[in-house]
Amino acid sequence: MSWTRRSAGLLVAAAMVTSVAACTADSGGGGASCVAQYTYQDITYQDVGNVKFTLGKKLGVATEPPCEDTGGRGKSEEPAGLTETAYEVDGISPNVAIAVGDTPETARFFAVSSDSELPPEVQKLIDGS
Repeated sequence: MSWTRRSAGLLVAAAMVTSVAACTADSGGGGASCVAQYTYQDITYQDVGNVKFTLGKKLGVATEPPCEDTGGRGKSEEPAGLTETAYEVDGISPNVAIAVGDTPETARFFAVSSDSELPPEVQKLIDGS
C-alpha cells in the first residue's frame, strides 16, 4: 500500500472518530446530545425550554428514556431510565404538558409535540411568557 493510500485511510478513520465524538458530547465536554424527554403514562414529553407556568398537583413518576444517540448499543447495555416527579401544569391537560423535577421549585416544562409543532395551548402559554 502506498503512503498516499495509507494516509487517506487514516484521515478517513480520524474523521469518523471525530464525527462520532461530536454527536455524543456537547461543548461542555461530556453531556449527551439527546433532547431532554420524559415519559408519563405512556406519553412522551419534550423539554420546551424557558416557559413561565403555574405548577399544579403532583401526578406521579415520570421516567427519562435512555439516550440512544450513539447507535450500536444493544438494548441490554442501555441504562435504566432516571425518574423524577411529574406535576400538572395549571390550565393544560396532562395529555398535552407536564412539569418534571425533583421538587416543585426545580420542575421544568415538558410538552408533547408532533412534527416539531407544539399544541395550541402550549404555544399560547409560550407566547404569554
